[in-house]
Amino acid sequence: MKILVINAGSSSIKYQLMELEDVHHSTLLAAGLVEKIGEPTGRIIHRKYAGGPESKFVEEEHLPTHHEGMSRVVALLTDPDKGVIRNASEVQGVGHRVLNCGEVYSDTVRVDAKVKDTIRDFFLLGPLHNPPNLMGIEVAEEFFPHAPQVAVFDTAFHQTMPPKAFLYAVPYEWYTKFRLRKYGFHGTSHKFIAQETAEYLGKPLDQTSLISLHLGNGCSMAAIRNGKCADTTMGVTPLEGLVMGTRSGDIDPAAIPYIMGQTGMDAAQVVNALNKQSGLKGICGVNDMREVVEAAGGGNAQAQTALDIFAYRIQKYIGAYLAVVPGLDALVFTAGIGENSASAREHICRGLEHLGIRLDPVKNHAPSRAPREIQQDGVPLKILVLPTNEELQIALETKQIIEGHNG
Repeated sequence: MKILVINAGSSSIKYQLMELEDVHHSTLLAAGLVEKIGEPTGRIIHRKYAGGPESKFVEEEHLPTHHEGMSRVVALLTDPDKGVIRNASEVQGVGHRVLNCGEVYSDTVRVDAKVKDTIRDFFLLGPLHNPPNLMGIEVAEEFFPHAPQVAVFDTAFHQTMPPKAFLYAVPYEWYTKFRLRKYGFHGTSHKFIAQETAEYLGKPLDQTSLISLHLGNGCSMAAIRNGKCADTTMGVTPLEGLVMGTRSGDIDPAAIPYIMGQTGMDAAQVVNALNKQSGLKGICGVNDMREVVEAAGGGNAQAQTALDIFAYRIQKYIGAYLAVVPGLDALVFTAGIGENSASAREHICRGLEHLGIRLDPVKNHAPSRAPREIQQDGVPLKILVLPTNEELQIALETKQIIEGHNG
């Protein structure tokens, strides 16, 4: 089955076209990014993987709206030289990453008018993501009217959290009237990693418990007990929790009015700074972990401080989640930093030996992109590095919805 996966942003469309049977039998046919939609000059980066050696094509042209952007995606996918399908009708389903569905959906759903209304209803809680996510769905419906549209929500996996984990200690009507609660994000990645961990360990998912560390430019952790999310670090927005590339993570809320008074910024400006000018970038000027590690190794004190804070915040959450997940099977690193930065993993695990977390430096630094164990021999608690694949998870769930609907 050919599934097109779409992640629409405010000025971008990320896409992957896959042919798949199941998690072990999938082929990436083509992928790309349409960016700078609405700007004077847009750019399209398209990669073809099927039908010969991998090839890359870059185009620049004015793309006034997402409609023109999607038109170019379809044209590239069906181009005799650059494409991998003859026409759009070969796409049998379209899976969309959607940020927030609140408490309405705890699983993936086929898009209908009610689903669109739900996405629209959560514009206030996902102002940067939900509106373009819905736009992506509506544009895809135009170009693939024959194909089921499926919404895969970033918050759905975390809906198994109990009230003691997702409620804030604020006036209760803020929750009942304004839906203020912890939702959590990166759910598709954490769900994929939970499934991969269970398979790697040879255990049923409902008997597998882990702490999943999704560490990239955005970072989050999930405490997963018997295959289900018990707690996660991100909150009502992706700003809460860990230190990230440009996000502050946890901060005293009283700091916001204080900084407003000191700088003259309004609340929106401060929140923007906490999202885009903080985290690693705020401390040492760069948000790429590779640059932070290199600078710290070269004696840059602020870069070392940034690395220390990044690791320390994760260590504190590991300690907290050990209390949440008894009988822990594994600590699992994933995403850009988690999969690729041996230095970051080493910094995070250092000093946690009393918790049973014992990293093997040689295994940790061995070059590999395969799923692997990096704990010392004979240590019961496994430390795993597992590649995540959110797009594949979206495609698989889209296929399941279509097959269920057709059945």
